[in-house]
Amino acid sequence: MPTRFSLNAFLTVFCLIVLLPFAVGIRLIPGRITAVGGCNGGGGINDGFSKLGPFMEAPEYRNGKECASSSVNRDNFVSSSSSNDPSLVHVAMTLDSEYLRGSIAAVHSVLRHASCPENVFFHFIAAEFDSASPRVLSQLVRSTFPSLNFKVYIFREDTVINLISSSIRQALENPLNYARNYLGDILDRSVERVIYLDSDVITVDDITKLWNTVLTGSRVIGAPEYCHANFTQYFTSGFWSDPALPGLISGEKPCYFNTGVMVMDLVRWRQGNYREKLEQWMQLQKKKRIYDLGSLPPFLLVFAGNVEAIDHRWNQHGLGGDNIRGSCRSLHPGPVSLLHWSGKGKPWVRLDEKRACPLDHLWEPYDLYKHKIERAKDQSLLLGFASLSELTDDSSFL
Repeated sequence: MPTRFSLNAFLTVFCLIVLLPFAVGIRLIPGRITAVGGCNGGGGINDGFSKLGPFMEAPEYRNGKECASSSVNRDNFVSSSSSNDPSLVHVAMTLDSEYLRGSIAAVHSVLRHASCPENVFFHFIAAEFDSASPRVLSQLVRSTFPSLNFKVYIFREDTVINLISSSIRQALENPLNYARNYLGDILDRSVERVIYLDSDVITVDDITKLWNTVLTGSRVIGAPEYCHANFTQYFTSGFWSDPALPGLISGEKPCYFNTGVMVMDLVRWRQGNYREKLEQWMQLQKKKRIYDLGSLPPFLLVFAGNVEAIDHRWNQHGLGGDNIRGSCRSLHPGPVSLLHWSGKGKPWVRLDEKRACPLDHLWEPYDLYKHKIERAKDQSLLLGFASLSELTDDSSFL
């Protein structure tokens, strides 16, 4: 008498024989992944990652022979010798659950195009009260980039919360947006220079080229400037009608610049008390509304006209559209080293919602988030298993 083949037994064999060969060389961050039919027994491995992953482990990017060896201690960066190591490139970024996918893609792009990826040191600023704890975020970064040089710092939101005014878009009121104001205080004193990057960027060029920017004279920051932009639109009529305020703008010929990409001299920043200067404008904003756009205007008021101009290729910004609709935009004329989805629209959101803009597909190769792929795989397996279950209703299937 023919023995009916157990569907569960078949699924187990199927997982072992068919799926496992495709998993060679790919490691996923532990998350709540439940395979159809119980390939992994069901349930989550690490609840801390369940809402944040899974992410695929990034490839190992190694230095070439031409790269100077780094003296950094990955386990404990508080080292004066590390800060004086000329081979290190310091990059600061924020890290939070909402923009995590963007941050991971940004890091991936930096490593992929860096001439000496092992000499890039990342300083991640995480909010104290984020839905994902700094410890979980740190573990996730380590799992995604096992050999990455990085340190996670905790940003106390109460440092700035009482200085934040309402903005034209609620996301701009997130205290973590103001972490860049406090890099001189947050980062170790041994870090004397840093590149700040927003979480919605990707680099397509060697970050060392940006790092080598020379800040001439007494300039504290460098960034691409856009002097053709209408500088007046970033401030209210109340600001321009005030008899004293317009005259307090730092430079004689102020130009707009985007704070999502900056080279910063932290020695000069600390010596000049620039954190306090930014806070003074934020305090005035609480008393008299002089701008509408989040954390950018204080930087314009303090630095515009005194910024080291960097080639526009290092911030092709505005790809997220405006702050209201987030519509599609094209690249500015000229070469591209960094793409920046500033504005409302984010590439990972639009890609998932199947309404991607053409340039969003340039971001996609750096995306290590695999939840949507696993979901699509599960759906395909379900369809296949449904057909197989029909076959098991026939006693001739052994």
